Amino acid sequence: MQEELFHVSENESDIRIDCYLSGKLPDISRSYIQKLIKEKQVYVNDKSVKANYKSCSGDTVKIIVPELTEPDILPENIPLDILYEDPDILVINKPKGMVVHPSAGHYTGTLVNALMYYCKEDLSGINGVMRPGIVHRIDMDTTGSLLVCKNDIAHQNMAKQFKVHDMNRVYHAIVHGVIKEDEGTIEGPIGRHPIDRKKMSINYKNGKPAITHFRVLRRFSNYTYVECRLETGRTHQIRVHMASIHHPLLGDSVYGPAKCPFKLQGQTLHAKILGIHHPITGEYMEIDAPLPKYFTDLLDKLEKI
Repeated sequence: MQEELFHVSENESDIRIDCYLSGKLPDISRSYIQKLIKEKQVYVNDKSVKANYKSCSGDTVKIIVPELTEPDILPENIPLDILYEDPDILVINKPKGMVVHPSAGHYTGTLVNALMYYCKEDLSGINGVMRPGIVHRIDMDTTGSLLVCKNDIAHQNMAKQFKVHDMNRVYHAIVHGVIKEDEGTIEGPIGRHPIDRKKMSINYKNGKPAITHFRVLRRFSNYTYVECRLETGRTHQIRVHMASIHHPLLGDSVYGPAKCPFKLQGQTLHAKILGIHHPITGEYMEIDAPLPKYFTDLLDKLEKI
């Protein structure tokens, strides 16, 4: 358990307490500070406060930061397809069917289980759990590039890049129907579906801004092979946006037809290119994940129909 004390100066007045502490503790994410506030681990003048409390000159602010805890995750010797690795980051080519982080019903066989074995002690420990390494996620049945951080400095830097969308994220997908336009942009805020809480949807009332740019790569008799570039990164963004223009992803039974004419395991979606600024050197780099065999086989099959 670690306690930190701060005294608010005159030029630090009228700042939300979570923002104030985020500035004082750059190694701790703001979301984790908000979590500690909810757990009543932040005090102003010996009284617990809410995240929207505004600082006042002369305030004494105390935050209690628990020691990092070992996650209840067992390391597993699961083969990893590593596209890039250095002392600070690695990029995994995630296979179809692999869950990124353990959750209800998926406690083993996840990417984190594999990383715990492969990286040993070399994973970031942000947000109170030691060595998760995960900055972003892709869906279980989506394949392709996924970034992992090996230390907290890299994690903090990459988290900022994801937050301001300062990166290049390009996906390849096969969708139902023939798209007439060669390219286009889909804009529509994405939030929880108002009725089915397991789904996302275009939600103008409670959704967050979302923009997807698409470009046609190849047309088939009843399907289209497209490239999608994310300007934002919302949950299920490509799946929701393509379905919103009546071209749901092939194999996506959640946002498209319940039955698929091909034997597929979920949506046909692949994180092809991940372009980032290296968290330590600042150098721009792009990682290109080759299409999985099921995807290229499907393209060949569609070509012949």
